[in-house]
Amino acid sequence: MNAFHTLTSLPLFGILLCLLAYVAACRIRRATGSVAANPFLIATILVVAVLLIFRIPYQDFNQGGQVINFFLSPITVILAVPLYKHRNLLNHYLKAIVAGIAAGVAAAMISVIGFSRLLGLDSVLERSLVSKSITTPIGIEITRSIEGVEGITILAIILSGIFGAMIAPVVFRYTGIRHPVAQGIGLGSASHAIGTSKAIEMGEQQGAISGLTIGIAGITTVLVVLALDVFLWD
Repeated sequence: MNAFHTLTSLPLFGILLCLLAYVAACRIRRATGSVAANPFLIATILVVAVLLIFRIPYQDFNQGGQVINFFLSPITVILAVPLYKHRNLLNHYLKAIVAGIAAGVAAAMISVIGFSRLLGLDSVLERSLVSKSITTPIGIEITRSIEGVEGITILAIILSGIFGAMIAPVVFRYTGIRHPVAQGIGLGSASHAIGTSKAIEMGEQQGAISGLTIGIAGITTVLVVLALDVFLWD
């Protein structure tokens, strides 16, 4: 038992568990072909199941999770490659891209604040949810700066990413949104990195624009939230 505990507390265990769960989830997705079979959702369920069945403490598993988190921010630089390849597309649709990102950030903010006030949620919960549509590293830093709850922010980011990636193809189909730039902006501004992975599946142009959207939406959200912290929550 001590040997098993020693093994599961190694960072390598958490990393391998995440990788194996994601590979299995991708195979399930290919086998079913269902929109609901989101690899991130399935992988999360598989990891939680393993931790519960074998009674592995989250703290042990998170030794590997911390290593993965360390590489989350630097690895986003890879998104610059397709963006550079499609720089002419960026220049041509610059105004539309900026307007689309601004609309996406505004919609995310208004929906969170509006529903929080409508449902009578307290200020701390509202602060924790306001960063739900941006990538995790930026969202965590925003939550820390405005004294929210990091765990709630992380959960909200994951759920919004998974849900957005799942319903995006359906929304695009029924609303007639077929332009790769519009699809990339929608996925990047609403579902951050998880949405970008879906955008890459849809096409290189969608992935490039979605990757760009993550960065701009993140910076815009930081500025807006800091202003809200002064004028709305102070």
